[in-house]
Amino acid sequence: MDPNEEYKRQAMSPLNEELENNIQLSENTDLVEKSGDGKEEDSLLSDPSLVDHLADLRKQLVKSVVVFLLFFIVVFSTINFWFPYVTRGHELIVLGPLEVVKFYMSISTALALGLALPFLCHFLWQFVKPGLNERESQFLSLYSPVMFVLFLMGISFGYFVVNPLSYNFLVSLGAMNFKVMVSAHEYASFLLMTTIPLGLLFELPIVAMFLASIGLLTADTMKKVRKWSYVTLGLISALITPPDFISQLLVLIPTIILYEASIRIVLYTERRNAIKMETEVP
Repeated sequence: MDPNEEYKRQAMSPLNEELENNIQLSENTDLVEKSGDGKEEDSLLSDPSLVDHLADLRKQLVKSVVVFLLFFIVVFSTINFWFPYVTRGHELIVLGPLEVVKFYMSISTALALGLALPFLCHFLWQFVKPGLNERESQFLSLYSPVMFVLFLMGISFGYFVVNPLSYNFLVSLGAMNFKVMVSAHEYASFLLMTTIPLGLLFELPIVAMFLASIGLLTADTMKKVRKWSYVTLGLISALITPPDFISQLLVLIPTIILYEASIRIVLYTERRNAIKMETEVP
């Protein structure tokens, strides 16, 4: 025992005693908070709903990867069947043996992803369905086929209209002063650039309808920002297409038509919701 302890205790002022008590209180509080954080972490890790959610996510991801790999193997093994549809009879060159592999891999990946897309959407739907409310669940279950059809329409528009017109225009423009030789890698990049983004742009009406159904978008708002929306669509069409006026115009015109159609769809949705609310009111 310290013989000076009693003397120090007597010599300590009331201010020092209060300061020491505050320090001890803060230390005890930190210990309680640390123990509480540990309990919260343990509770989160032991939460059965979170564990089930993560297990379901892992299950859907594994199924998605397996389906994609199966389609990839099938497409890659039958690449000679798909080759004429991809190249459209154009004479392409390769700049090395590895470019052949890159071309086959990129085309096989794109085709496998397109063929596996319905299955991937179904697996995604199975994962998110438990967390959706009734309105969102009904909307997605009703319009999922429409979303897929619009995506195919965008891909088809790019493949049959935008890609051949843009390709022929650029090649003929270059042929005026150059001997044009297109590599397989550049052609694959050009083909993907003029098809897949259009499939996503064609989803604009469904996105507008969904935002309107949950109250985040109105037809009046879309009308007020129509000019700025056209400018935005023009910038998007310039970013996702080759740097030529023909391609950008071919993409901009249908996107403007889709925007105007989205306004009509949102207006119809608002009227339908208003009629539904009037019938529900006693």
